Amino acid sequence: MNPDRVKRLGVELVPIVAALVLAGCGSAKPATRPPPAPQVSVVTVHRSSVSITTDLPGRTSAYLVAQVRARVDGIVQKREFKEGDEVKAGQRLYQIDPAPYVAALNSATASLQKAEANLASTTAQAERYKVLVAANAVSRQDYDNAVAAQGQAAADVATGKAAVSMAQINLGYTNVMSPIAGRSGLSLVTEGAYVQASAATLMTTIQQIDPVYVDLTQSSVEGLQLRRDIASGQLKLKGPGQARVSLLLEDGTRYSEAGTLQFTDITVDQGTGSVTVRALFPNPHRVLLPGMFVRARIEEGVSENAFLVPQVGVTHDAKGQATALIVGADNKVAMRALQLRGTSGDQWIVDGGLAENDRVIVAGLQKVQPGTVVDHIESSAATAAASPPVAARTGAAEISPLPAVAVSARTH
Repeated sequence: MNPDRVKRLGVELVPIVAALVLAGCGSAKPATRPPPAPQVSVVTVHRSSVSITTDLPGRTSAYLVAQVRARVDGIVQKREFKEGDEVKAGQRLYQIDPAPYVAALNSATASLQKAEANLASTTAQAERYKVLVAANAVSRQDYDNAVAAQGQAAADVATGKAAVSMAQINLGYTNVMSPIAGRSGLSLVTEGAYVQASAATLMTTIQQIDPVYVDLTQSSVEGLQLRRDIASGQLKLKGPGQARVSLLLEDGTRYSEAGTLQFTDITVDQGTGSVTVRALFPNPHRVLLPGMFVRARIEEGVSENAFLVPQVGVTHDAKGQATALIVGADNKVAMRALQLRGTSGDQWIVDGGLAENDRVIVAGLQKVQPGTVVDHIESSAATAAASPPVAARTGAAEISPLPAVAVSARTH
């Protein structure tokens, strides 16, 4: 073949080969696809009636406490109770040597008898002088003196009676009685010990612990918030009676008896900013002893339009503000600031920041941020959120200062 012809064919084939090579490279490059939307689990929230409770720390104290002290001086002759036993009101606990007080009573009685005899004599003389002065048989001055002597004798009789009464009281104090029914403590004196009324010698202590008081501490700020909630109707009291209280003991077990709220102190501790809330519990088996540390849960009322959100779906920012991520109608993530009231089991009670049928993200939070388009599925926690516990109500209660206990789990 002609060399020039071959050369021309080669030049003509170069563009064709280059085009084929480029076409082959282009067909080998994969098509670019957008990444799939992250998948999250959500809970759809609904308004419901939620029982509001408060957890407060506190200590137990005796219902009645009587410090038995000496009211006369003397030697203790006998102790008539066993330490730690139950004693009755009016039961004799100690016998103090009564001999000096018997003698004092006898002396006071004799003085009274002498005064009464003198009164009889002066009365008779005054009666005689009354007749004689009318007949001018005695002077008016003698009659006046007789009347005055009668009055003095009557005063001596009154003084004698008072002395006898005091001697009887002191003699009675030698029998040291229990002023209340309850359980006795340690005996601080023994037989042969000398006790003094001037020093008010403490002999023992009697405590009544059935029922028993539980004194709780509560923030004054929470008390103010609760009063506002009741006044606005946002929080309703349960029934016409007192708020019920349950108790957790030091070892974490639940106390079997339910208590009732008694009152809230009106004085705020300036050091802690708290007030004392007192509850009363029956204690038939003497499980609760004075001074025990306990935690009380107070059933305060019902919030009618609250949301329950699983705790895993709520976070707090650097300022402590509670927030949650929700999935909007366009499947985009948005952040909401929440107003929390407290907890109910493993869920937050939300008063504000959410709307009916909002979808709160409870799983996959680490994969999304506000503005992200997501693919969501309903979480199994939705069943619990859709069926919250509804507190029973027996009617509207009047607003009173008694339930000045607030939800201790509130987020400030």
